[in-house]
Amino acid sequence: MENVIYNELRMRGYSVNVGVIPIAEKDKDGKVTRKQLEVDFVCTMESVRYYIQSAYSLPDETKRIQEIRPFRRIDDSFKKIVITKDVVQPNYDEYGILTINIYDFLLNPDCLEK
Repeated sequence: MENVIYNELRMRGYSVNVGVIPIAEKDKDGKVTRKQLEVDFVCTMESVRYYIQSAYSLPDETKRIQEIRPFRRIDDSFKKIVITKDVVQPNYDEYGILTINIYDFLLNPDCLEK
């Protein structure tokens, strides 16, 4: 699914990169560990930028939290999107993250701008 999304973004004219977000977290013993979170696609065209996560399925809230975790660490106002194969209506959550279906993404080139 990631390859399909990547190819579609390139066909639409976006420059596409992988995003890496360095974080530092304390474990239960108080020891700081450094990790990197990954954003599947950072898409740019002129002054427009989108952060996109590809999630084959979001069966429960735990998986959803895992997918949006990198988005919560990004401190800018560019649009953040989760694309899933699950049949969902396009919707925004309480953090402003858009979740859309892969078919809506492929069939409607304007869906990212809504």
